[in-house]
Amino acid sequence: MIDAPEVGLDALREAGRAAMGVTGEGVAESLAAAVRGSRAGWYPLLSVGLLAVIDTFQLYAYVALGPDIATSLGISHTAVTMILVLDQLAIVVAGLAVAGLVQRVPRRGLVASATGIAWSVLTLFTGLVGSLWQLGCVMVADGASSGSVQAVHKPLLLDTYPAAARVRVLSAYQVAAVSGAIAAPGLVALLSGPLGLGWRGVFLVMGVVCVAASLLTVRLRDPGFGGQDSGRLRQAVRAQGGRGGVVTSGAAPPEDPATSLRLMEIVQRLLLIPTLRRTLAVAAALGVGLVPLNSYFSFFLEQRWGLGPTQRALFFALVPIFTVVAMIAGSRHGESLYRRDPSRLLRLGALLIGGAALSLVAVVAAPAFWLMAPAFAVTSALLAGVVPALYTGALSVVAPRMRPHASALIGVFLVAVGGILGLLVLGSADSRYGPAGSVVAVCFPCLIAALLMRSASSSVNVDLDNLVDSIVEEERLAALQARGVHLPLLACHRVDFSYGALQVLFDVDFHVEEGEMVALLGTNGAGKSTLLRVISGIGLPSSGSVRFRGADITYLDAERRVRLGIVQVPGGRAVFGRMSVVDNMRVFGFTHGRDRGAVERGIERSLAVFPRLAERRNQAAGTLSGGEQQMLALSKALILEPRVLCIDELSLGLAPKVVGELLTMVRAINATGTAVVLVEQSVNVALSLATRAYFMEKGEVRFQGRAADLLERDDLLRSVFLEGAARGLAGAGAGAGSRAAVGVLR
Repeated sequence: MIDAPEVGLDALREAGRAAMGVTGEGVAESLAAAVRGSRAGWYPLLSVGLLAVIDTFQLYAYVALGPDIATSLGISHTAVTMILVLDQLAIVVAGLAVAGLVQRVPRRGLVASATGIAWSVLTLFTGLVGSLWQLGCVMVADGASSGSVQAVHKPLLLDTYPAAARVRVLSAYQVAAVSGAIAAPGLVALLSGPLGLGWRGVFLVMGVVCVAASLLTVRLRDPGFGGQDSGRLRQAVRAQGGRGGVVTSGAAPPEDPATSLRLMEIVQRLLLIPTLRRTLAVAAALGVGLVPLNSYFSFFLEQRWGLGPTQRALFFALVPIFTVVAMIAGSRHGESLYRRDPSRLLRLGALLIGGAALSLVAVVAAPAFWLMAPAFAVTSALLAGVVPALYTGALSVVAPRMRPHASALIGVFLVAVGGILGLLVLGSADSRYGPAGSVVAVCFPCLIAALLMRSASSSVNVDLDNLVDSIVEEERLAALQARGVHLPLLACHRVDFSYGALQVLFDVDFHVEEGEMVALLGTNGAGKSTLLRVISGIGLPSSGSVRFRGADITYLDAERRVRLGIVQVPGGRAVFGRMSVVDNMRVFGFTHGRDRGAVERGIERSLAVFPRLAERRNQAAGTLSGGEQQMLALSKALILEPRVLCIDELSLGLAPKVVGELLTMVRAINATGTAVVLVEQSVNVALSLATRAYFMEKGEVRFQGRAADLLERDDLLRSVFLEGAARGLAGAGAGAGSRAAVGVLR
C-alpha cells in the first residue's frame, strides 16, 4: 500500500506484544508495584471495585429474597426470574448506549460514578413497589442505570493500569464484585434476621448504604484510550523514525468525523475479529445457564434443604469467601500464563468452565448439606476465575476506543442471547423436574462454553498481531504524511475477504492515484468484483485495510463512502426498473442532501451528455435497452461527482457500437479529474482506456504495472484467451472462437 520501510517490523511487533502485556516471561512484579507505577494509585481500582460491590447489592438481595417477593406480590417463580432477566437485558441495552456515548470523548470515570449513584437511588425505590408491574419498571430502570458496568468498568481499568498487570487488575475487580456477593447477602441476613425487616425494609436500608458508598467515587477520571498499551507502541514506532524522529506522546491521532467509525460500524468491525466472535459465543453459552442459575438455586435451597430467607442469605454470603481466596491465589498464575502466551490463559479458562460444569453435578447429587455447600463453593470459584481470562483475551485484541463496545457486546450475548434462551430452557426443566433439574441442566451449556473458549485460544495470538500491525501501519502513514510524502488517493493493503468459510481474496494490494484510470482484469471468479465490493464498503474484509487519502475507511459503511466520493456502478443493470429515468437520477443525488439545485443541475448535465435518456426521461427504467440502462447507471457519476468511480463490467452483453459510446463517456468523466477503476473481461476494452492495470487470478494479484506491459505477459493473457475461446466455441463455433483469440492477443 505504501512505500514505508519494513525494517524493524518484527521488532516492532515484539514491542507491540510487550506493550499489550505479552512479554514471553513470567510475572515480574507484584500488583502493588504495578499500581504504584501507574501514577493513578489505588483510587481508580478501589472506586470501580466499590461500584461493582454496590451494583451486586440489589441483584443479590433480589435473588435471596425472591421467594418472599413472589409470595408477597402473588407472582410465580418464573415471573421473578423474568424480571431478573429484564433487569439484565436493560443493562445490556444501556451498555451499548454508554459505549456510543464515550467512544469519541473519554468520560468513562464520570459515567461510572454518575450511574452508580443513579442505581443506588433506584435501590431505595425497590422497597416502595406494591405490584408486579411497578417492580418490573423499577428493576428495568435500575438495569438501565447499571449499563456502565458492562461498557465502562473493565475498559477503564485496562487504560488506567499497566498491561503487565491486567489479569490481576481484572481479577481484583472480580474479587470486589464477589465481595459484594458476600456483603449483600450478609446484610440481607442481618436485616431480615436479627433486625426483623421485611423485604421492602431491606431494600430501603440497602439503598441508603449504596447511595453513601457511591458518593465516594465522584473523583473518578478517565485516563484516555490506550495509554497503557497502544500508546506505548505508538511511542516505539515514533522513536524508530516517525514524525521526523521526534518522540511525542503515545496519544492516537485525532479522529476525522468524516471517517471515524460510528456505533454500529464499530460493532460490525468487532464481529469480524475471530477471538471476539468466539468469546461472544462463550458468553452466550454461559448465559444460558448462569443468568437464571442463582434465582433457581435459591428455590433449590428452599425446596431441597428447607432454608429460609435468613439461611439462604447466609449461604450466599459465606460461599463466595472461598471464591475470593481462590481468585487472589490464582490471579498471579493467570497473569503469568497471559504474559507467556495469551492462548494459555484462554485454555485455562476453558478448563475452569469444564470443572464448574462437573462440580454442579456434584452439587445436585450431594446426599448431605455439608457436601453440597463445598461443591457449590468450588463451582462459584471456578466460574469467577473465568471472568478475568475471558475479558483479558477478548479486550486485548481490540483497539482501545472499541473496548467499551466489545465489553458491552459480551454483556449482550451473556444476557440478551444466552439469558433469555436459558430462561426458556431452565424454565422448562423447572416445570418438569423442579429446581434441581434446572441446576443440572446448566452443565450442558457450560460444557459447550468450555469447548468454544478452547477454540478461541487458537486465534488470540493472530488477532493480537493484527492489532499491533494496524497501529504500526497507522503510525507509519502519519510519519509519511508529516514528511510530505505523497500517498495514493485510494489504497488497499493485504486485504483478505471471505464469503462464509470460502476465502476469495488473498493478501491483495491495490492502489489508485488522483485522476488515474486503472484497469482491473482477470477471468471469471478471480475476485475482481469482490475487490470492488470491499472498496465500496458493501463487503468488509476479514483482514487488511482500505484507506482513502490516508484515512482508514476499512469498516466505514457504504453510504458514508459515497459521501466521501467513492461511487460504484455495479455489473448488470444498476437501475430501479419501475422508476422513471429522472426519478432514478434523483435517487442518485441523495448525497447532496437538501440541495435540490445541485441534484437538478446534475440531472440536466446527464441528460445533455446522454440525449437518448433525455428523450426517455419519463419512461420506466426497466423498459430501456441494455445500453441505455448502462448510460443511466453512468449518469450517477455526473450527479454525485465522485473522486473515485468503480465500474464493474461496463461492456457486459452490449453491442460494440454502444460500448464505444460508453467508453467515450468514461473518458470524459476521467478527464474531469475523477479516478476510474474499470473491471473488465475484455482486455481490448480495458487497455484502450487505462494507463495502468492489475491482473487477478484466484483471488491474488498476479500483475500490476503499465497497461502496455500487460500485453507482454502471455502467461496471464492465455487464461483470458482460453476462457474467451471456450465461450466462443460454445456460442458460435470454433471459427468464431479463433477470431476472438486473435483479438485478445492483439
